[in-house]
Amino acid sequence: MPDFWRSSGFHLLARDGRRLAVTDDYLRVYYARPELAPVDGSCDAERALHADLVDNPVLAVEPRRLTEIHDEDARENYRIVLRFRDQLLAAPSLEAFYAGLFQQEVAVPPLFIDQTVQTILRGILDGDGDGLKARAAEIFFRRQRVNIEQGAIRLADAETVAVHASGGGLGNLGRLVREAQTPLRTIELDVLDAKTQDEYWKRDERYDTVLQLNSTHAGCAALCRVIEAWIAHFHDTPVIVTPVPEIPDDDWTWHVGLDVESSATLNEIYNGGDVSEETMRRIIGLYRLDFTNPSDMRAEMSGKPVYLGLATTLDGHLRMKPQNLLMNLPLARRA
Repeated sequence: MPDFWRSSGFHLLARDGRRLAVTDDYLRVYYARPELAPVDGSCDAERALHADLVDNPVLAVEPRRLTEIHDEDARENYRIVLRFRDQLLAAPSLEAFYAGLFQQEVAVPPLFIDQTVQTILRGILDGDGDGLKARAAEIFFRRQRVNIEQGAIRLADAETVAVHASGGGLGNLGRLVREAQTPLRTIELDVLDAKTQDEYWKRDERYDTVLQLNSTHAGCAALCRVIEAWIAHFHDTPVIVTPVPEIPDDDWTWHVGLDVESSATLNEIYNGGDVSEETMRRIIGLYRLDFTNPSDMRAEMSGKPVYLGLATTLDGHLRMKPQNLLMNLPLARRA
């Protein structure tokens, strides 16, 4: 299989057991971003600082060096990236950095958080070779546009759809979604399935493939496998995730919304609230999570299922929050 998601910087990281360790070359990727790379109008102080950081990515930067930069936006960009770098370096691994973000006030740009999730998933999927899993993993770090036609639930990358909404230059996908009411249709090599999943490796960073998420479709199974792998990687506990049509009342003792919308809806239903039919229609996925080892769960939850939900926003988008699978599962405390 190819070295996919090359721009994530995964190939620049070091391995520390099952965890990813930040390197100087990985930090240089951030210094090369357009927000920091010098331009024609950059002052001497900015150019000198950039050169020093490229030469020594872990350089301690004195506050005065930032104040010497003439451009206010450039100064702020350096403050943001250096704060992000210092948080990365303070953590024992990239995974520990990511998990730690949600145990305190998050002061990292969402873009950097998404890139971190992508890099971690690149490591989790390393050597897997299943293009459907890689496409399903995009849901963890890229916003999706959801279209439902005759019961088929299909996800396209929201940024790709927005950029090419006029249909110019994109081909099938752009032309299909240029009008808000035009649903995605099955087009060969656009909608991935078990037969066409190898096509993903030819276009892994184009983000122009479509994933079908119906419970009987291979795309849904791929998402379940990625959720399992994400949980196993962070919590070191095996789980089994399967799609379900509904949550039985007798089994419902714990749930985790995988996005803001599903969290609010599931909480409201669980607490006996009145949820409208329109809100219910925006739930596009329900899943049952079972721990292989019940002892990994809190004692009062041992052996009971955990239910997961996915839902769209009012305007038909999906923005997954994979951190909910780190923070909200009923895990037993470990010595």
